[in-house]
Amino acid sequence: METVPGRDIPAAQRRLKQLVEEYEPLEVVVGLPRSLKGGEGPAAVKVRAFVQELARMIAPVPVRLIDERMTTVTASQGLRASGVKTKKGRSVIDQAAAVVILQQALESERVSGKAPGEGVEVVI
Repeated sequence: METVPGRDIPAAQRRLKQLVEEYEPLEVVVGLPRSLKGGEGPAAVKVRAFVQELARMIAPVPVRLIDERMTTVTASQGLRASGVKTKKGRSVIDQAAAVVILQQALESERVSGKAPGEGVEVVI
């Protein structure tokens, strides 16, 4: 698994496009940062803009937004329980949180029989 840093948005989108071309996934899952109450702030607005362009770049591969509330906390707890020191840096926690997001999406789909999260419409 690779965590693609989002600081340079065009570079991140290009890298994700390369990964999609290389691995040919059925869909791409992206975490949507929400507040604990479920609201969306500036970070969610940025993610929505990011995935809109990404969806256009990788079409016809669908992109889905998955609520990522508490995934960093869950990932940190799981790493600590496994004896992994989270002081190794944010990238280790981000990778573990990405795994949690994907696991939650897969479990949601398994239980409900429906695609998880929210689909991103491609706007041309």
